Amino acid sequence: MDIVEKVILIGVRTEDGNTDASIAELRELLRTAGAKTVGTVVQQREAAHPGTYLGKGKIEELKELITETEATGVVSDDELSPAQMKNLEDLLDIKVMDRTVVILDIFASHAHTSEGKLQVELAQCRYQLTRLSGYGRSMSRLGGGIGTRGPGETKLETDRRRIRQRITGLKADLRELEKTRAVQRSRREKNSVPVAAIVGYTNAGKSTLLNALTGSSVLSEDKLFATLDPTTRSCTLPEGEIVLLTDTVGFIHKLPHHLIEAFRSTLEEAKYADIILHVVDASDPSMEQHMQVVYDTLQRLDVGGKPVLTLFNKCDLVYPGLRLRDPKADETLQISALKKEGLSDILNEISRILRESRVYIARLFEYKDAAAIQRIRKEGQLLKEEYREDGIYVEAYVPKKAAGMFMRPAGEA
Repeated sequence: MDIVEKVILIGVRTEDGNTDASIAELRELLRTAGAKTVGTVVQQREAAHPGTYLGKGKIEELKELITETEATGVVSDDELSPAQMKNLEDLLDIKVMDRTVVILDIFASHAHTSEGKLQVELAQCRYQLTRLSGYGRSMSRLGGGIGTRGPGETKLETDRRRIRQRITGLKADLRELEKTRAVQRSRREKNSVPVAAIVGYTNAGKSTLLNALTGSSVLSEDKLFATLDPTTRSCTLPEGEIVLLTDTVGFIHKLPHHLIEAFRSTLEEAKYADIILHVVDASDPSMEQHMQVVYDTLQRLDVGGKPVLTLFNKCDLVYPGLRLRDPKADETLQISALKKEGLSDILNEISRILRESRVYIARLFEYKDAAAIQRIRKEGQLLKEEYREDGIYVEAYVPKKAAGMFMRPAGEA
């Protein structure tokens, strides 16, 4: 039987921060990681103490709380510097972790594909590399619990040179996988199959939506980062056209830089999509902040110029008549992915967006070119098909990037 870690959360409240919401989210992250929160210590300061994160008085208060609760660890809401972590461990004589360690731990336990595991290990190695100097006893700690799971576990004792060598090897392995992803992407582009990337804050309901729209069975739980590995499924639009839906890893406040870099190739799937489906948990009090985090992350990934359809999910949990807006979206819809409400509206809106990215053609195909009409059915929207003596007359919308192959000189239609 696994021993449940008992941890105390610590944070610094500044004037420009939303500390309470961030601490609540950290508590949920720890629940996902399998730990129990037994206390919270938050200090009002202009900025975190450069040496110990918290001030001297709060550290004494924290010591007493550790004794009272028999806590086994302390978790900071912010990423700690190596010096802060070492100093806190020396003062508290207890395991000290930060938000980044918790997120890395969750990613390590939720990655299942070879690419996902490599990306997590790369992020872990990069994090460890920055902390080799001053990390203190925690670098030699080989016990179980948060921060020791996953591929990075055997490397806590390695030196900087070996970690750098491992990072080089991981990057090489990931580059090979990226080549495979690029080939798959180019094949989709060649076939002109439209792609919609599902993005959103973690636990907004992205996987539930993917399941509802495609009839698949991707894992969906009421936990942060329940699914990590990107999943692509095909979906049929009302006119019979096929579109690919790609579920990406969830975004989160204070998403570690190491993870952004390690998962860049996966997250960049949104960069090559035709449409961005932005899923928002309408029942979350921090909804607006979460939306901003998503847009900030997309900007960091250079994802722009795409039509955005924002889906306010879990609308069955909010009071009727609530006005939900996203000024950065091209269109918004209110849905409930779990109850499968509003799904037809999503498909119709995707069809409309795709139609606006296409060109209208009206031409006559010779009977020997009938295969082209099948391709129009698959990649575009066939409006009219009329069999004539000299061929098949077609009116349709086709993707702009593939329109040339369906065109003929004027007068042939």
